[in-house]
Amino acid sequence: MAANNLTYQFKTANIIIKLIAINTIVFLFANLGSWIFQTQPDILMRWFVLPTELNSLILQVWGILTYSFLHFSFWHIFWNMLMLYWFGQFFLNLFTEKRFLTIYLLGAVCGGLLFVLAYNLFPVLSGQLGYLIGASAAVLSIVIFIATYTPNTEVRVFMFTVKLWQIGVFMVLVDLIQIPNSGNAGGLIAHIGGALFGYMYAMQLKKGNDIGSWFEKLMDGVLKLFKPKKKSPLKTVHRSKKNKSSIKTTASSSVKTPNQKQIDAILDKISKSGYDSLNKEEKDFLFKAGKE
Repeated sequence: MAANNLTYQFKTANIIIKLIAINTIVFLFANLGSWIFQTQPDILMRWFVLPTELNSLILQVWGILTYSFLHFSFWHIFWNMLMLYWFGQFFLNLFTEKRFLTIYLLGAVCGGLLFVLAYNLFPVLSGQLGYLIGASAAVLSIVIFIATYTPNTEVRVFMFTVKLWQIGVFMVLVDLIQIPNSGNAGGLIAHIGGALFGYMYAMQLKKGNDIGSWFEKLMDGVLKLFKPKKKSPLKTVHRSKKNKSSIKTTASSSVKTPNQKQIDAILDKISKSGYDSLNKEEKDFLFKAGKE
């Protein structure tokens, strides 16, 4: 019963909560698993990190994305998820969850690519071995996107009222200043990669160019592969030899039941205002109706 409730809560949650839940589950698996098997989290999860060596990357190319769901430190995941939740609310007030996920994932990819390029092109980093983990690049892409798209939105930070663009500039500058003397230069470079993507996406969107539309179509195509094919509502009825007046073909009744009318009303509401516009009762009804 508890498992069913958790599944329901996950399915009805918005994309921010889902991403936080996934990151938290992976964090717990990495840390508890390393304790159970008496090893280190980075060894247990070594096939999902993003390595600096091109030869290693070729063998685990998926690491360009999976690294962004790995956290081995509590404070690392805590601050990333806090920033994701806070800035994600501003984002979803203006855009769809699909666009949110597009920027989040592509921001992670861009951060990972800049990280690998830096370790293979910058003389100061060449020859050094390491790996990248954490959602910081993905989160910063969301932060910088919304700070660029709605720069003058004001928020309250402790006792001060600041604008989103000021927060975005501050976060990027802090990372840039720390790079030369930080023991985490690669991670900070990845942050900049995510930030650059978020900035570029917002600027192009203001001009009417959606540079992430191809990725949204790709995600739709992948999801279709895993969706079960819907059965046709039409039924074929053969003509009986005894009764020549039998009906050849019938479809679902044209008279809608009260349940169907309510489902149609909810679907209309989703198409106009999005899933998050539904109240709890409507979400519950739609979820139960989907199981019937």
